[in-house]
Amino acid sequence: MATGIKDKVAIIGMGCTRFGERWDMGAEELMVEAFKECIEDAGIEKKEIGAAWLGTCFESINVGRSALPLSLTLRLPNIPVTRVENFCATGTEAFRGACYAVASGAYDIALAMGVEKLKDTGYGGLPSFVGSDSGSLSWQWFPNMTAPGAFAQLASAYAAKYKIPDRDIKRAMAHVSAKSHANGVLNPKAHLRKAVTEDQIMAAPIIAHPLGLFDCCGVSDGAACAIVATPEKAKELGKKDFISVKALQLALSSGEEMGYNDWDGDHFVTTSQCSTKAYKEAGITNPKEEISMMEVHDCFSITELVTMEDLHISERGQAYQDVMDGMFDRDGETPCQVDGGLKCFGHPIGASGLRMLYEMYLQFYGQAGERQIEDPRFGLTHNLGGFPAMNVCSISIVGKYDQK
Repeated sequence: MATGIKDKVAIIGMGCTRFGERWDMGAEELMVEAFKECIEDAGIEKKEIGAAWLGTCFESINVGRSALPLSLTLRLPNIPVTRVENFCATGTEAFRGACYAVASGAYDIALAMGVEKLKDTGYGGLPSFVGSDSGSLSWQWFPNMTAPGAFAQLASAYAAKYKIPDRDIKRAMAHVSAKSHANGVLNPKAHLRKAVTEDQIMAAPIIAHPLGLFDCCGVSDGAACAIVATPEKAKELGKKDFISVKALQLALSSGEEMGYNDWDGDHFVTTSQCSTKAYKEAGITNPKEEISMMEVHDCFSITELVTMEDLHISERGQAYQDVMDGMFDRDGETPCQVDGGLKCFGHPIGASGLRMLYEMYLQFYGQAGERQIEDPRFGLTHNLGGFPAMNVCSISIVGKYDQK
């Protein structure tokens, strides 16, 4: 009988580069930068790593289609290395692979690396770039679809369903972005480190109504990585009060969103289903009370807002009000995007999931500086790749290891 992954995997080291327009570095240099911090943090030698996973999505220019760039760059000694991609969940997929390898007993220690030199690809969100990476599906179903356009429809559907005036939904989205920018100012590894007011956000040029310029995350380069081990190995290495994985869940659209009339375009079916499974795996019965902090996929401000309901933190139709009440601010009831989120880091696709976990790691060890949250219990990360109508959702929950 399946028992889940709760407390079967310890995170013994993490590393993360500074995100931004890293024109002076290639993917290899970014991986080295993240790995150096990670392995020094773990306190192990490279030869102790039994297997590795590399996550990269649009990186044909720099990384290519094999896992060789990771093994060659880090001089990994003839160990198995697997390259994975799964849209915006790519970094978390690398982490999931490494965790399952350790939990299965196949390896004592494994590495997960996520990297993307997105600036080198020319990616800008307009026009649709993902057609070639999602086969013929995008061109058949969404021949003129763009990411801002798709998520603008989500915002319009949400506002229409709950009868929220246009200015109110714009103000709520502006608060989402302003909150993240305020947090990003405090993070030396963030790409954008300048505070922006709600009024500035609302006055910015419209990209796809009601989404304005500051409702959209940026394009950047970066890498992040994690070294995971069995709890027994972590103890053997002298690790105390270490962080363990409580849940890893992945959900992909089945086609029901577009195939039936039950879905009205105002939320993410995958996130709702995925979070329910993750809470069960982690033993969480009241997420609003038990989740201490979150890093969610704020590719657009409306995505973060709606996700609060799909994560069962806000009641349906109430997230916009909870946002305005400050529930998800750094000093709020359930802090969200404490590191600045995609809004301030940008979204180098392969790296984002591991970057989110990196913030959880810092918070649990009390290393987040001015962003530090008091006595966190559970941390949740959420990735969403694709469009509202068809997407990939990945959720990870981590916390201090339960010694029982």
